[in-house]
Amino acid sequence: MAQSLRRVTILDLAAAKRNRRPLTMVTAYDWPTGLLVDASGVDCVLVGDSVAMVVAGRSSTIPATLEQMIYHGEIVARAAARAMVVVDLPFPFQHLGVRTAIESCARLLKETGCQAVKLEGTAGQADVIAGIVAAGIPVMGHVGLRPQAVHQLGGYRMQRDIDAIMADARAAADAGAFAVVLECIPQDVARSITESVAIPTIGIGAGPACDGQVLVLHDLVGLSMDRVPKFVRAYADAKASIADGLSRWRHDVEQRTFPGKTETLG
Repeated sequence: MAQSLRRVTILDLAAAKRNRRPLTMVTAYDWPTGLLVDASGVDCVLVGDSVAMVVAGRSSTIPATLEQMIYHGEIVARAAARAMVVVDLPFPFQHLGVRTAIESCARLLKETGCQAVKLEGTAGQADVIAGIVAAGIPVMGHVGLRPQAVHQLGGYRMQRDIDAIMADARAAADAGAFAVVLECIPQDVARSITESVAIPTIGIGAGPACDGQVLVLHDLVGLSMDRVPKFVRAYADAKASIADGLSRWRHDVEQRTFPGKTETLG
């Protein structure tokens, strides 16, 4: 009988920071991408509220609903056998009080089968993080550029309020978050946070000094349909490959060379 894979846990992430082993996290939104990302050996699979932009074509993450996060989270959680699955808490549930936040995160945990939730927030949400953690739900924080607050922050841009960023990250750690995402902040600030908090930092547009890195899958494999952030490095050109395959298939159908004998049943 094949031995089941051991799931990555928050203890593994803590050990990685102690041992200075870089952590990896990639987004996934459905069954095929969940399988592919998990098979790549990454530590965490993030079902991000970026699904609203990447999959649904919205201009921000704000339209993502709790029901959508549960739907996509459940699919990915079934696909990923080894990586820790983290699901975003969508806007605005972390701002509606501790009880509502706990209830919403409990739904994510129970109805998706994920292992943790991620929420954006400032030091003002420390009581919310603490309450969710006290309820037995692992929390990953997210500071710096917070896409759910994009209108308040003036767009998708580098965040330079060093004191506020440092305070937000430390508050998340002190409240019990097991890790924190640092998005679009100066690399020296990310380095200072990484050195000053006991929990792992996972960067996206925050430089190489973080304990780990995260990217949106579609950006990573060249399948983005709009502007790609400067901090992305594409490791494949999936869009060109798919476009080429579709074009060749259409050509073969029009030339009546598909289906051929090997594709014809009976």
